[in-house]
Amino acid sequence: MEIRGRAARRRGLAVLALLTGATAFVAFAARMWAPRTSAGPCVIAGGPTSLPDVPETSGLAIGRRQPVLWTHNDSGHETDLFAIDDTGRQVGRVRVPVATRDWEDVSAGPCPAGDCLYVADIGDNGQGRPQVFLHRLPEPAPGSSTADAPETFTLTYPDGPHNAEGLFVLGDEAFVVTKDRTGTVYRTGPLPAGGGAVTVRRLGDLGLERVTDAEASTDGRTVVARTARVASLHRASDILAGQMRPSLTIPLDDVRESQGEGVAMRGDTLYLSSEAGPFGGGGSLLRLRCRLPSP
Repeated sequence: MEIRGRAARRRGLAVLALLTGATAFVAFAARMWAPRTSAGPCVIAGGPTSLPDVPETSGLAIGRRQPVLWTHNDSGHETDLFAIDDTGRQVGRVRVPVATRDWEDVSAGPCPAGDCLYVADIGDNGQGRPQVFLHRLPEPAPGSSTADAPETFTLTYPDGPHNAEGLFVLGDEAFVVTKDRTGTVYRTGPLPAGGGAVTVRRLGDLGLERVTDAEASTDGRTVVARTARVASLHRASDILAGQMRPSLTIPLDDVRESQGEGVAMRGDTLYLSSEAGPFGGGGSLLRLRCRLPSP
């Protein structure tokens, strides 16, 4: 009887150990995979919201004519711009009448026509394109089916081809950010009406590895560039002066995007878009509200 009692106690202790281990694992998994509510000086204010028609969201921009966000799929898809509201709800889909090879970004900014969107056909994974293209078109209404025909600028780097995924606009200039180990910024100079050939000029290095998007804030005072792991904020005046030191760096690891790609900024709100995960589905939109440094 005593032997059987000791065996029963051992079995009981083994079951207890298994249950304790399982409970600890569940708690650990919950901590690891539970949605985070903050990222550095930012709190998550909305999302992630699914973007079912944009599984490969690449660029992100906030409209100037109307307060919508514009995004698009990466290469291999139709040249459609998707208009979404703050919550990620799709409110428009507009075809851009242009052929692209590797459309990597869309940016918003001023232009001779008033307010424009800039479509950046600047991807070059093999670094073999002698020129890349920038298309500028009047910002369409979200309810339009087709945008106006764009003006096209043929861009040439002074030091050979580069792969790039980031573009932002300040004043009458556009700025390309390379996707490499340094995040080099090139500027176009003032872009004329009607399009044409432009040799860009090297401005400096952001010191960011693999930049996937860049955008100017809606007030034009801040430039934000992002990678999969950080969002880097810079004063626009510093960028124009060739000074690349960030005013704020926001860690993005804790927001747990599937594949972080796009970024846009309005006031103290930062928008992030991500491609779909490995099991398919749509992309996603996340909204952060941040404590920003004084101007």
